[in-house]
Amino acid sequence: MSDKLQKLLDERGSIKKIGVLGMGYVGIPAAVLFADVDKFDLVLGFQRDSPSSGYKIDMINGGECPLKGDEPGLDELLAKVVKAGKFECTPDFSRISELDAVTLAIQTPFADPKDLIPDFSALKEGIRNVGKYLKPGMLVVLESTVTPGTTEGMAKDILEEESGLKAGVDFALAHAPERVMVGRLLQNIQEHDRIVGGMDEASTKRAVELYEPVLTKGQVIPMSATAAEVTKTAENTFRDLQIAAANQLALYCEAMGINVYDVRAGIDSLKGEGITRAILWPGAGVGGHCLTKDTYHLERGIQIAGKTPLDFPDAVDSIYVTARHVNDFMPKHMYNLTTAALERVGKKIEDSKVAILGWAFINDSDDARNAPSEPYREMLLEAGAEARVHDPHVLKYPDVEISQELSAVVQDADAVVIFTGHKNYFELDPAELKQLTGQEHPVLVDGRNVVGPDGFIGAGFVYKGIGRGDKNSHQIK
Repeated sequence: MSDKLQKLLDERGSIKKIGVLGMGYVGIPAAVLFADVDKFDLVLGFQRDSPSSGYKIDMINGGECPLKGDEPGLDELLAKVVKAGKFECTPDFSRISELDAVTLAIQTPFADPKDLIPDFSALKEGIRNVGKYLKPGMLVVLESTVTPGTTEGMAKDILEEESGLKAGVDFALAHAPERVMVGRLLQNIQEHDRIVGGMDEASTKRAVELYEPVLTKGQVIPMSATAAEVTKTAENTFRDLQIAAANQLALYCEAMGINVYDVRAGIDSLKGEGITRAILWPGAGVGGHCLTKDTYHLERGIQIAGKTPLDFPDAVDSIYVTARHVNDFMPKHMYNLTTAALERVGKKIEDSKVAILGWAFINDSDDARNAPSEPYREMLLEAGAEARVHDPHVLKYPDVEISQELSAVVQDADAVVIFTGHKNYFELDPAELKQLTGQEHPVLVDGRNVVGPDGFIGAGFVYKGIGRGDKNSHQIK
């Protein structure tokens, strides 16, 4: 621990004013929860006044949440803290100098996962903005998921270069990765344990002070910054691996003519002391900002944060990257199922109209980042098919027309393909849907186990479903 840093922190006193860079699915709920803590006086949300996202500034300052979809409690809490004068959104980054602590929740995608080089341009810009206005005794926390080694490497270097200050001596630096899922953002932040990793003891202690007040059930788990980075990338990598295992099992079950959901229920029934058989659900693909890239952050961490050579079998692919490839394949499998179903009624994909139900990557949300529906649609268009998209929550998406009128999307469709488990899709009526399509034998491809196959098969549909080997070759009625 740096005696100088600890002295600066003691002189500054407790954290009162907080800044959050990045007004998205992580930054907004984090900011309003900070603002709702009595011991904190003010939270500033920093948002660039850009053509694509500058609209968020006025919305937030008007007490309106720019995130759509079902987020319990978020709209109300945001309106409450704005009205109380505890939360404000601003494009003026010079106000960082007013603060005691700053967090960065900025996306870190990969432009091309093959080269393991992440696109840190937005994060670097955010770090530079913090560095320009950094003052002695402040705390800087990266919440963005990053390659292991980034906090004590790139982030530290940029902050020191821009500020002229030294991390661990003049200011505190830590990594505290977000652990949220859309649809339960507030709940996740409050109830999940919080990983907090500082570059030194003083930084960790200061970051713990920042996060403890917002936790209800969750506890703080302190560790080093690099360990915190590995924890976040690994937990998402493991989830992706589990999904890939379920998806591969679903493909096996299809090939063997059995129902993957029967098999899953059987596996899940094995319980008892010392028994762990956690199995996730198969589906049309994995989307979102985290699982689609965090494997590559973990893989790259060996290059960035490695201290000794990696001891690993020669000529063996990483099981993590292989899992990524399996999950990336699922939209292609959905395309293959669609093609096969159309062929059963004498139709070709290039002459068909396909209705895609669900553009968001997760049910009852407007989050369409890296949604598996997008590569599926691209395959349809490349093949010469007509693709229409319905989603009740995603109102717009670049270069894609999305309708909220289900009847208009499925009108005259040769195939109806379910990509997202939005709750209203569970209420699809076979007779009504068939009438809307106007087809004698319309195709239904279910990528999320949303519908009961028998009702649709009985109504004359040609059904295909992920993992439904027991139904995918049914007789056409």
